Amino acid sequence: MKKIGLTGGIGSGKSTVASLLARAGFCIIDADQIARDIVEPGQPALEELVNAFGPGIVLADGHLNRAELARLAFSSPESTALLNAITHPKIAAETARRFADAVAEGHEEVVYDMPLLVDNGLHREMDTVVVVHADPEIRIARLVRYRGLDEADARRRLAQQISDAERNAAADIVIDNNGDIEALVPQVEQLAKQLRLP
Repeated sequence: MKKIGLTGGIGSGKSTVASLLARAGFCIIDADQIARDIVEPGQPALEELVNAFGPGIVLADGHLNRAELARLAFSSPESTALLNAITHPKIAAETARRFADAVAEGHEEVVYDMPLLVDNGLHREMDTVVVVHADPEIRIARLVRYRGLDEADARRRLAQQISDAERNAAADIVIDNNGDIEALVPQVEQLAKQLRLP
């Protein structure tokens, strides 16, 4: 099985590339989705988070109140470390399980859609690293327009990630997403062909 790491800074359009690759028949393992799944009602991680951060992080319907957890977990380095100690091992275990399932299902190429692939050094475990790149000002404009962030918040989030230069340096393939979807689609079609080469 060929492991393909797909990453990009916030607002780069990485998720759009992942959905185009899924449409082209690639198996996608979505790190953000795994992080959401492990804190669903009834999952052990949610219970551990409640024990650590209090019942106020659960909504009336039993689901995690992400905003409240973030407020508490990012209030100090110790709280952030506690959050990571609870969630990271469970995310790693679930990720490994999904890769094993992909192998069992006979997928020859698996795309690991992971925002912090390079930040966390996970790119070294991949056979191919694909970085979706867009200039910072374009990404900020997208975050404001499509995700409803205010500009200051968008800039703060960008500043918290590793630099584009560091991320791009880890890439085997860089997808330029400074344009529109019409410019992106042919690049992803070319990428799909490239990834399927032995």
